Amino acid sequence: MSPEKDPAPNAGKPTKTAQPVNAAEEKSPQEIRDEIEETREEMGDTVADLAAKTDVKGQAQAKVNGVKEQARERADEAKAMARELGDQAKAAAPESAQEGLSRAQALAKENPKPAAIAGALLALFLLWRLLKS
Repeated sequence: MSPEKDPAPNAGKPTKTAQPVNAAEEKSPQEIRDEIEETREEMGDTVADLAAKTDVKGQAQAKVNGVKEQARERADEAKAMARELGDQAKAAAPESAQEGLSRAQALAKENPKPAAIAGALLALFLLWRLLKS
């Protein structure tokens, strides 16, 4: 036959109670209240973090705002670069047509072969246009 199980296996044994080991570990009621308040604050922060993680609409809006900010930054960079290139072009451009012509003549005198080739091509083009009409 099977042995019967004792319904109260710890019957007759002393029970343990939640008592501090020494008097130094005892907490005052104010310390306990402070600890409870701190725990409540931590739980509130945790709940707020979890709520933020489950807020899909808020996350999407944050992502949109981030992309907008990146686009603004890139547009500002592009504007600054365009301004810089415009300033460089203005600095490189001649002040007048006469100055541009003078630069072209000086360049042709320094290196006459490209100027001669360009002149020959222009002459051939004009001759072709005359013969065609």
